[in-house]
Amino acid sequence: MSDSNAYILGTDREELDRLELQHKVWLSESKRGWTNAGFSKGQSILDLGCGPGYCSLELADIVGLNGKINALDRSKAFINHLNFVVNKSDLPIEPIQSDFDDMDLEDNSLDGMYCRWALAWVPNPKDVIGKIMKALKPGGKMVFHEYFNWSNHQVFPEYKNLTLGIAAALNSFKESDSEIDIGKYIPEYIASFGANIISTRLIPKLATPNTDTWNWPVTFYKSYFPRLVEMGLLDQMVIHKAFDELKELQNIPYARIACPLMIEIVAEAK
Repeated sequence: MSDSNAYILGTDREELDRLELQHKVWLSESKRGWTNAGFSKGQSILDLGCGPGYCSLELADIVGLNGKINALDRSKAFINHLNFVVNKSDLPIEPIQSDFDDMDLEDNSLDGMYCRWALAWVPNPKDVIGKIMKALKPGGKMVFHEYFNWSNHQVFPEYKNLTLGIAAALNSFKESDSEIDIGKYIPEYIASFGANIISTRLIPKLATPNTDTWNWPVTFYKSYFPRLVEMGLLDQMVIHKAFDELKELQNIPYARIACPLMIEIVAEAK
């Protein structure tokens, strides 16, 4: 797979900035999941689908210099970015460029695994989980943050063109060979491999205007809606009107964006 197709939103500077905002919005939830899993000093943890490595850097702080973070992603651009960061500092991070199907994980080598929005974009998530299970030591913990119900994504007050754009985005996901709401199925997959589910929790986010949480979906619209035109799923005029509607919504104090519903799953390998 070419790097230009590695992510639905690309891997350029604009996407790096969007992912940095996304990381800021979701960092507290990530840290809560890592705490629930007991990630700690000296551990070896896989950051699956690490992107440019924002979570890898946070995890490196948790495991310390005696631990190790295996930061794996299929994007050459993202791994190059992370390599640049790692080379400028003394961090226990090993950036690895690999597709999930080709990742080479040593059996019983990992104390933990974290993935966020990684399995929603692959056609064989159960196979990927099976690989991770083999690489985990007995008692190793897994933390998943994935979509549970993307159709929960709505804007209030409802505006016609923006609603059309959001619906077209969901349709594009449904037409792919992956499952956007993979969080519904991960517990079943985990159980099939004999792992123990420690905890699950749903994570809603309701965004208000002029906040980072609001800007998170807005940056998604601005990046992805034009791609929907290229796919033939959205009209260019609808996009122009949708972005005008966003400007109106930004100035309505009671406006809200219900972000796609997420789920956290923490599990333990036997």
